[in-house]
Amino acid sequence: MRYEIPAPMLAKAVQTVPDAEGFRFEPKWDGFRVLAAWDGESVELGSRGAKPLTRYFPELVDALPRVLPEPCLIDGEIVIPVGDPGAQRLDWEALSQRIHPAASRVATLAARTPALLVAFDLLARGDRDLKSAPFAERRAELEDLLAGVAPPVHLTRTTDDPELARRWLAEFEGAGLDGIVAKRLSEPYSPGKRTMLKIKHVRTADVVALGYRVHKSGSGVGSILVGLYDADGNLRNVGGVSAFTDTRRAELVEEFEPYVERDADGAAVTDETDRSRFSGAKDVSFVRLRPERVLEVRYDQLEGTRFRHTVQFERWRPDREPRSCTFAQLEQVAAYDLADVIG
Repeated sequence: MRYEIPAPMLAKAVQTVPDAEGFRFEPKWDGFRVLAAWDGESVELGSRGAKPLTRYFPELVDALPRVLPEPCLIDGEIVIPVGDPGAQRLDWEALSQRIHPAASRVATLAARTPALLVAFDLLARGDRDLKSAPFAERRAELEDLLAGVAPPVHLTRTTDDPELARRWLAEFEGAGLDGIVAKRLSEPYSPGKRTMLKIKHVRTADVVALGYRVHKSGSGVGSILVGLYDADGNLRNVGGVSAFTDTRRAELVEEFEPYVERDADGAAVTDETDRSRFSGAKDVSFVRLRPERVLEVRYDQLEGTRFRHTVQFERWRPDREPRSCTFAQLEQVAAYDLADVIG
């Protein structure tokens, strides 16, 4: 028996936790989405983007045959907790370091910061395909399968109470989670379709435009790099704004022209952002801008000193002084122990 790993079911964003009946709510884990298959002989870890994750998490490959009671195909999230007991939280940076070409480095990190698999859906159990079953039935099967399961596998908690889900939305962010997912109890598993709902934190911040990248087409602004001033007065790169139309990309080149930094010969000054393990051969160069334009952006989370995801343009703020755009304006999230989320 060998499981065929489908595309994962996806979620569309909504603003609030729905009050309608027929939903089951669960925490939205901030990790690598994974379809974990144990067919009785081997383990396969498939990602949302069809990139195999198996080689990057040897500790899970070793553990799943020991802790899973029978062959199955689980939909879940790979996460890495860090911190002392009583003050643990998810760590995206530690997780992203696993995508490394050297097996020796992966093995070292697996021993130093072992990963967990948080299970939230069951697509197959033994030789039974459960994708056509309603979520209520799949969840019951998952609870039965994982009754008494040992780490590193954990069963995510759920609730039918929207008020409790709203409390989770407020509290669990302090443990590194990034929202709530709502699933209809009557729906089958729909690979590749956005049938679930996700509710994430939406906040705004005023940031400084410090540069732009040319669009991959070779024309227009592909993304605006933005920054905030730290306590020492240094402008720090905190992320980027993208998703502009073709027309708007061309307009932005003209609008930024007066702000482009130039060398003694009049040529535009370029620089490079730090290359991540995900960028590969991607061009990370950008055109430097004098830090004089302020824009308001929407964001969900801060990871260290950078926005966790790409931020969205809200509006220009000509009324704001660039030097007033500091980290102090960002909301501070109260810490919450990850152990209280996992349960």
